[in-house]
Amino acid sequence: MRLSTKILRNQIKLLKPIITGCSIETARAAQDKLGKLMTAVRGKALEHSHVSFPSFEAAFLRLREASAAGVILYLHGGGYVAGDLDYAKGFGSVLAEESGMRVFCPAYRLAPEFPFPAALEDAEEAYRFLLQCGYDAASIALIGESAGGGLVYALTLRLKQHLLPLPSCIVALSPWSDLTQQGNSYEGNAKKDPSMTKDRLDFFARQYIPGSENPVNPYISPVYGDLTGIPPSRIYVGGSEVMLDDAAALYDRLIDCGCSASLSIRPGMWHAYVLYGTEEGKEDLQELIGFIKERTNERTGKQHNVKMDAAGQCR
Repeated sequence: MRLSTKILRNQIKLLKPIITGCSIETARAAQDKLGKLMTAVRGKALEHSHVSFPSFEAAFLRLREASAAGVILYLHGGGYVAGDLDYAKGFGSVLAEESGMRVFCPAYRLAPEFPFPAALEDAEEAYRFLLQCGYDAASIALIGESAGGGLVYALTLRLKQHLLPLPSCIVALSPWSDLTQQGNSYEGNAKKDPSMTKDRLDFFARQYIPGSENPVNPYISPVYGDLTGIPPSRIYVGGSEVMLDDAAALYDRLIDCGCSASLSIRPGMWHAYVLYGTEEGKEDLQELIGFIKERTNERTGKQHNVKMDAAGQCR
């Protein structure tokens, strides 16, 4: 690893007791500040337009200059308990600037106030909204990290159930795809992971999953679902993560279901490392951007009949 990555890893490790032991309120505040910082760094090149739904807020992000074809629906992480619109716009701004595509960032409802299936319902409403705007499904790419990485697959299963057209592709960064936490990496990487613990994820899972629900429900843990027909996927995960086996199990399940998928494991890297701006993360970010642009351009070539006003919202 490069020196900058080593320094950042050590800093994250020093904060691990605070990060994994703080209250939900503190976690939310810290995550939202991170999002504001990421947006501030990228914000001057972007236009932001907000969209209000009955249950949640969302935003379109786009370069001030002409954008590339297609749209990214980005579902943020945070264990289903943290991440408001400021946080969603943080990495969303990175995706918008790097890809030149519009990025739609819904701040779905959070647990414990709104447990499962609130996040999934909001994700589906956001996807339907893009279709209503005039985006062809083949021009939509799904990207999610951590909890959002599992949610993009749960959303696609829901779209299949409701016979809606599926997106062009899916990218998952350190996906939380099995809320039972059964992978061997939860023990094997416990001392290596600088930012996450099994106990913290167990806590998040208890907030998100109502007592009447089984965590092996595919809409909660998509690794247990019938993923047949899921669009091409790329999965990125750090080799030091406790959640490493979640990503590996999801990849294996996709392959078993006959899907096109790839799994990239970055040795020594931590949870959602692509978001941190390291050299390793930048390399994988460019690769995933190339993947989604190839998929959306390959299937559509251009945007078709997208009903957007000057502010970037649906008419």
